[in-house]
Amino acid sequence: MHAIRSIYILRPETVESLFYLYRVTKNPKYREYGWKIFEALETHAKTKHGYASVVDVTELPAQTKNKMESFFLAETLKYHYLLQAPESLIPLDTYVFNTEAHPFRIRRKN
Repeated sequence: MHAIRSIYILRPETVESLFYLYRVTKNPKYREYGWKIFEALETHAKTKHGYASVVDVTELPAQTKNKMESFFLAETLKYHYLLQAPESLIPLDTYVFNTEAHPFRIRRKN
């Protein structure tokens, strides 16, 4: 497999997918994958005042852009937290997430 673009702008989709995969399958490997990604963020994207996009994920040491999109805090880190948190915190049979990772309680008719 060859990457088409090697920049990482701190997008949430991968860790969001890992969150759902873990919740549905209960397979701990998805939490482990998420933790490895989080450790990589801490190692390569963390800066003095926050986090920054990585220009080329195939090169070390990582060169970063001086930019952190708001979705990183609102979505990416939220899914990292939820992936490692107890399932009882926000159970998927009680809540649904919108496209911005905000949980909404499912209203049920009696």
